[in-house]
Amino acid sequence: MNVTDEPAFQESIRLHGHACIGLAVGYAAARVALKRLAIARAEDEELVAIVECDACGVDAIQSVLGCTLGKGNLIYRDHGKNVFTIIDRRKNRGVRIALAADLFNRTPEQEALMLKVFGGRADDGERQSFWTAQRKKIADFLADPPERWFRIEMVDPEAPERARLFSSLICEQCGEQVMEPRVRLRAGKKVCIPCAENYGRGW
Repeated sequence: MNVTDEPAFQESIRLHGHACIGLAVGYAAARVALKRLAIARAEDEELVAIVECDACGVDAIQSVLGCTLGKGNLIYRDHGKNVFTIIDRRKNRGVRIALAADLFNRTPEQEALMLKVFGGRADDGERQSFWTAQRKKIADFLADPPERWFRIEMVDPEAPERARLFSSLICEQCGEQVMEPRVRLRAGKKVCIPCAENYGRGW
C-alpha cells in the first residue's frame, strides 16, 4: 500500500482539510515516533507532543498520536521550526524529530502558482497542475527513509505535569467565565486577561 493511502494519513487529511507537504512532514514525524518509541496512539495523556511550530504538520501529530491541546498533552513552543519531541510518560523516554533538509524549496514559478491557487485566482488547469505536483511530492517524501529528511535523536524526557482541573470565576468586567489561574486583579476587580489588557486610566 502506498503510504498516502494509509488510513491514518487519510484521517490526518480529514482533520486538516487537504493533503499538503506540511501535513506529510507531521505524519512522517509521527510514524517515526510510533516506531522508535514502540507506542500506539494515546487514549489519554500517556504521550506528550512538544511542537515547535504552528504549521500544518501539527494536525497530523494530533491525529496520529492523539496528542491534543484539549487533553493537555500537546505543548506548543513558538520557535518556527518543524521540530517535534514525543514523550512516552509510561516508559520515561522520548524522541526528538527535527526537519533538517530544505523540503519546502520552490522555484519562482512554483511559488507563483502556489500563491495563485491559495489566493483563489488559479483556473482549473492551474489547480490541477498544482495538486498533481503536490501529490507526487508528498508520495515521494513519504516513500523516502525518514533519516534523509529528519534529524532523529532519543532524548531524556522533560514531560510537563499532567493537565489540571481548575475552578472558573466570572469576569467582573465582561461577565464571561474564566479559569481561576488566568484571572487578573484590576482596580480591585477580578477580570479576564483581555479585560485586564484593555485597562486604562481614561486618557
